Amino acid sequence: MDLTDFPADLLALGEPTHLEPAFARLRNDLFAQLAEYGFRSIALETDRVAALDGGFSHGLGEVDAHRELQRWLREYNEHAGEPLVLHGFDAPMEMFSAPSPRSYLEHVRDYLGFDADIAALTGDDERWSRSEAILDPAASPGASPEARELRVLADDLLVALHARAPRLDAAWWRAKTHALAGRGLLRYHAASARPGDRDTRIARLAGMRAVLMAENLLDIRAIEAPRGPTLVFAHNGHLQRPGSGAGAIVAARLGNRYAFVAGSLGHSEALGLGEPAPDTYEGHLQRDTKTWRLAGVPAGRKRTDTKPERGYFGLDRDVLDGAAAVWHIS
Repeated sequence: MDLTDFPADLLALGEPTHLEPAFARLRNDLFAQLAEYGFRSIALETDRVAALDGGFSHGLGEVDAHRELQRWLREYNEHAGEPLVLHGFDAPMEMFSAPSPRSYLEHVRDYLGFDADIAALTGDDERWSRSEAILDPAASPGASPEARELRVLADDLLVALHARAPRLDAAWWRAKTHALAGRGLLRYHAASARPGDRDTRIARLAGMRAVLMAENLLDIRAIEAPRGPTLVFAHNGHLQRPGSGAGAIVAARLGNRYAFVAGSLGHSEALGLGEPAPDTYEGHLQRDTKTWRLAGVPAGRKRTDTKPERGYFGLDRDVLDGAAAVWHIS
């Protein structure tokens, strides 16, 4: 079994943690192999706008394997007949912070040549980006009259962009990416302005981020469809088919054109994670794995020695249900 056995438009490769570097290193090797089979793009869990200029968000720029992927892509594209492209598919926010939509909407305004004083509506960028704007509904600008006017403006900008769709050049796609980011930020800030207890608010914001990620993935797929399949790499929780995450939304839209391969980890010095118990999902996979392997979905139980405080979540039925396979790193 190998990854080419899954003829999907979007092949989603999950990882159970961002802190075990072996996953990103092996991903680089796998993408190089998939490029020989017609894959022309890779989408990472980083801000889509930042990725347009080769940047990373959410601390991913500190990961050596991500920077190595960029270097390899530049070298490959120097001699490639058809280039490989790196996309980000995340929205430009963290769970408890989100920037002002000003710069994103101004980019689109300038591209279109519109006359709109966006800065007068957004005001000081800091009132959007400070943590209180997300943590305290009363401190959020997301439900203000100006924010509602900005949301109308964001929709108008997107309509105007689509009216120019015959151009569909790099500048048009860049403008559309900024427009989607600006509108997404306004949605996120509007969700943060709604009252509710902490758990309700966290679930609401997580759901909004999932929708924005799914929209980005579907948009990236529309861009890349004429060129070839796309490899997606992110945390299992974002890519799994059950639930309400980005993977569930995309799977509902694409059906079997979306394939999810769950990431599994045996032990990790980086995480202080020991060997899995023999009867766990990871334990069954560990027995026959020297370094890593691609395997069918195993039997077993959920391991209990996870490290959620360090962003590691072991395999469970939500991750495995609907998974095409599992790639296990010992």
